[in-house]
Amino acid sequence: MNEYQLLDLEEQENDLGKVEISPEVIEVIAGLAASEIEGVSTLRGNFASDVAERFGKKMHGKGVKVELGEEGVTIDVTVVAYYGISVPDVAIKVQKNIQQALETMTAIALESINVHVVGIHFEKEEEANEAFVPERLSE
Repeated sequence: MNEYQLLDLEEQENDLGKVEISPEVIEVIAGLAASEIEGVSTLRGNFASDVAERFGKKMHGKGVKVELGEEGVTIDVTVVAYYGISVPDVAIKVQKNIQQALETMTAIALESINVHVVGIHFEKEEEANEAFVPERLSE
């Protein structure tokens, strides 16, 4: 895949010119749509994106891979889910939210949206202890 490949929106052509969308834009839209879903802890990127975030660079497309094919766009999303939630339900909600966001914002043809759950996020012990506050006994 060419690093600078652009997606042409042929149905959007008019007398003013044509509209092209970079795959990086699709990655950002899909990443933000996936992170909006309750039950998704984080999106898991590769080593390079993790190091870049540690140095302060915000990676909005982290954990999202876009492939432009003949039939349409294929999106792979890698997420970490919270413990105690239904993983299949969260994955379906992620797929639907990404589909809705991309169809609304770009009108591109989607071939598939693949959700890869690669981990479970447990609450920190301090957060779990703060949630339980025993009632005071009356004197």
